[in-house]
Amino acid sequence: MNRRRFLHTFGVGTLPLLTMSLYSCNTERKKPNIILILADDQGWSQLGCYGSDYYQTPNIDKLAEQGMRFTDAYAAAPVCSPTRASIQTGKYPARLHLTEFIAGFDIPMDKPLIEPDWHKVLPLEETTIAEALKQKGYTTAHIGKWHLSQAKTPPESLPCNPDKQGYDETFVTYKPGRGMAREWQTPENDGHNVKIITEKSLDFIEENKDRPFFLQMSHNSVHGPLMEKQALIEKYKDHPGADEDKNHPVTAAMTETLDHSVGQVMNKLDELGLAENTLLIYYSDNGNKESTVDQDPLRAGKGLLYEGGIRVPFIVRWPGHTPPGSVNHEPISSVDFLPTFLDILNLNLKRTNIDGKSILALFEGESSIGREAIYWHYPHYHRFAFPGGAIRQGKYKLIERYDKSLWNQPGAFELYDLEKDIGEQNNLATQMPKKTKELAEKLAAWRQLVGAQMPTKNPNYIP
Repeated sequence: MNRRRFLHTFGVGTLPLLTMSLYSCNTERKKPNIILILADDQGWSQLGCYGSDYYQTPNIDKLAEQGMRFTDAYAAAPVCSPTRASIQTGKYPARLHLTEFIAGFDIPMDKPLIEPDWHKVLPLEETTIAEALKQKGYTTAHIGKWHLSQAKTPPESLPCNPDKQGYDETFVTYKPGRGMAREWQTPENDGHNVKIITEKSLDFIEENKDRPFFLQMSHNSVHGPLMEKQALIEKYKDHPGADEDKNHPVTAAMTETLDHSVGQVMNKLDELGLAENTLLIYYSDNGNKESTVDQDPLRAGKGLLYEGGIRVPFIVRWPGHTPPGSVNHEPISSVDFLPTFLDILNLNLKRTNIDGKSILALFEGESSIGREAIYWHYPHYHRFAFPGGAIRQGKYKLIERYDKSLWNQPGAFELYDLEKDIGEQNNLATQMPKKTKELAEKLAAWRQLVGAQMPTKNPNYIP
């Protein structure tokens, strides 16, 4: 039972005696273990608890039944590295000047705009979740994909790896390809590192069961290349709905493997008696590729500022705090993790420019945290994507296109009412000019506040 609910249930008059018995136990047990399971390119709608009857995710669904599922959770960017940086620091990618996946694409010189000179690593001077929690005696581990250091071999020795950012135990993995694959990365032998990430995570939990710990369990799945055990793929080829664009047999097979890993973590916590004192989180760094899987009912996918690229699954289980089987519709962002953990531990850091807000109150049953807006800034061409920015305030979302040559409608803005139009099909910008102007001005003011880097005109561009 959380302290807020404790006060409401028992009343102030009985508090002293009950408080004495409640807090006389080992003080270390008051610090919850925190496990953040981070999926890679996990689409918002490709889980059973988010409405799919094709993708089989019994363990993730169970997690939602035992905890809280967020419907309007967002990644701070439509690609991985900026979102991961925002998780670590509580800062928007625009403020960090880390706005593209590392190391990014070659700058296209045949476009009207040239992208800014952005940071290709997470600077070591930034305070991470691990560095913050260590001040409260936490043992910390990062196991899996990092993608906040330079993408080159040998990956274990990179200068901005998690072992330089407060993580006591680290094991960095990469997706197959780019010369970074390891001997276990074949379709029949842990192609996307799920098995080895899980094994090392379970070992860490076992070894640290008697002390507070923070574990960032960061998967490479379900990111491409699409590869999985053939028998599992065949199962989904024969599953009803396999011929629909929103369903993909290989992605489904990869998702089942990822779901099995989540179940192993949950079982380990139960086995060790740690579940009641563990904040367990499931999240994704951005949406899946639209070219791989239709993100229905959301529009587009990874790399784009439409909902399919930035709205992600977010599930939290924290017994005694998150009401079982609850659903929250408050918009939240990946910048909210760090301030939330600080709030849980009553930890005050000498920190400035933290953009996120604590969502602890949401975990404990409140419906809102009174946030004014959430922002995005993505000044890059990403294959088929366009440089732009976005703001969500209440039910309205505004997208601004920085490259107007790619837009065949008047103006540079798209305005959507997400309550009525989650698929972003009805652009209200010309119908609601006042709301469009209001949100555009707020977006521009926010860019100036965080020092966002803007693309510049390409002097050599020929239309």
